[in-house]
Amino acid sequence: MSDVRLAPENGSKKGLWLKRFLVLSVGVAIIGVTGAGLVGMNAAAPRPEEKEDVVEALPVLTTTAKAEEVKLKVRSQGEVMARSEVNLASEVSGRISYVSPAFLTGGSFSRGDVLVRIDPKEYELRVVQARANVAQARTTLKREQSEADIAKLNAQELGIDQVSDLALREPQVAEAEARLASTIAALSEAELALERTKIRAPFTGRVKAKSVDVGAYITPGGMLGSIYSSDVVEVPLALTDADLAALDLGIGFEANASKPGPEVVLSAVVAGRSYDWKGRITRTDSRFDPDTRVLFAYAEVKDPYGAGASDGTPLANGLYVSAEIDGRPIENAVTIPRTALRGKDKVYVVSDVDTLEIRQVGVASSDRTEAVITEGLQAGETVVTSPVKSPATGMKVQPVDEADARRGQGAVVASAANTQLQE
Repeated sequence: MSDVRLAPENGSKKGLWLKRFLVLSVGVAIIGVTGAGLVGMNAAAPRPEEKEDVVEALPVLTTTAKAEEVKLKVRSQGEVMARSEVNLASEVSGRISYVSPAFLTGGSFSRGDVLVRIDPKEYELRVVQARANVAQARTTLKREQSEADIAKLNAQELGIDQVSDLALREPQVAEAEARLASTIAALSEAELALERTKIRAPFTGRVKAKSVDVGAYITPGGMLGSIYSSDVVEVPLALTDADLAALDLGIGFEANASKPGPEVVLSAVVAGRSYDWKGRITRTDSRFDPDTRVLFAYAEVKDPYGAGASDGTPLANGLYVSAEIDGRPIENAVTIPRTALRGKDKVYVVSDVDTLEIRQVGVASSDRTEAVITEGLQAGETVVTSPVKSPATGMKVQPVDEADARRGQGAVVASAANTQLQE
């Protein structure tokens, strides 16, 4: 009975293993077919096209450097000042009896005009008394001289050779002479005091301030007012070392007939209108200012209220003006727009193959519109005037002439340059 049970168990195990093998084979076959299909699909799919990187040229505005004979200009600013300004004070005491109609703030006067007069009666009496003393002293001197002459004659008649000075009245004559000299000095002093009752203008000018009026009592040293000259005004202009080189001026310069100072045009806005006045640099300081490191030059304008006025408008004291000074001429200079100058001494030059070159140049002068180049740049070369983002030597650029861009040509390129800069 035991053999009949063993046979069915062995058959069952063999069937189970057969089923498992068939299932595994079918799975492997499915995976293989799927993989082969995917490989075939990938092989049949179109390949993407490979593109080469293309560097686009940067659009820039350009202009051409020009060769010109230029005269350098230096610009500065300053405040108009009178050459002479004084405070009037009385040298004698007394009550003011007269004030000139011109002696009021803003009034004009000429040299020698009487501006203020102090009551002269007391000083006139002193002059009369001093003259009387002089006359008396002269009479005394004459009497003593006559008596001295008589004494000499008497001594000669008596044949006396040895006569004392006192007998000849020589001390008395010397005393009379000294008294006369003293009275003459007193008369001069009285006349001077009388003259000082008239306060005259020491120069042609204008009244800055008035401090007294008729009836006021003034003492020696008392202030009467303040006046300034109007024949010449000057403007101190701050100049750097580079400005001095452009003007060909040195420290301690003084203009003369053989070397007059540079011409200056002063300008200012008065009552809403622009005016210009012409003058010259007449001198410079003998030292640099230790705080600002500048040296002051002084521009003078003659007769600023007359012939030197601009269309009837004087160059008045206290006016703040701009100055344009003529400098030395430069032959064969190269000029470019100020926008083409980068920093202090660099320009961007476009080569013949439209690549950028960063070049260092020598700058003689520059202002808001133009820069004058003396070395490092040739006339006819193309320079960039528009902003360039991240400039580098050798970068590709697409030049557009600035004049064409202004006329509307190349506007698309110029717009693209601005867009690239903003990005």
